[in-house]
Amino acid sequence: MQAVLKCPKITVIRPQGCLNAANALEFERDLTTALAQDDTSILLVDLAAIESLDSAGLMALVSALKLAGSLGRSLRLCSVSASIRIIFELTQLDKVFEIV
Repeated sequence: MQAVLKCPKITVIRPQGCLNAANALEFERDLTTALAQDDTSILLVDLAAIESLDSAGLMALVSALKLAGSLGRSLRLCSVSASIRIIFELTQLDKVFEIV
């Protein structure tokens, strides 16, 4: 019997500081570039160093999540602080994103 193990390629992005209107387009571009790589099957966004998040930052994440779905890839969030998690809960995006 032959065992086959497929290991997905995981790409990690670690933004820092604030995700807001001033840098949301650049952040979304980084997410899009990472998702466009052929060998990436899971994009993990590590939010441990994020101090604040506004609607523009949220929209960048939502756009990337939609792109990931259309490409058959996965976008997951990790290390979400309590203050940032509240934003996801208030907008009910905690039900949309996979937060690990």
